[in-house]
Amino acid sequence: MKKRPCFSFRPRLEDAEQRKAWDILQAVPEGQRTAFVVRALLQNTEQNILEQTLRRVLKEEIRGLQLKPPAEEKAVPSQMLDFLAGL
Repeated sequence: MKKRPCFSFRPRLEDAEQRKAWDILQAVPEGQRTAFVVRALLQNTEQNILEQTLRRVLKEEIRGLQLKPPAEEKAVPSQMLDFLAGL
């Protein structure tokens, strides 16, 4: 029979992130903590993979865009300004 691997989590409560993680874990009912940690790890990994894929796709799409400089604004003819000033 294979030995089950063991993992120990001993947070440093002086560290704000570790204290927050500890508080979250303590809110999970006993007997469900292993499943909670497994889901959290898998979701985090999946989210990172999706984020990397999205970044890669967006970079490829942006590279393929041909951006045109904005059209130059036409100056208002001086005759028009004179006309408006005369009103």
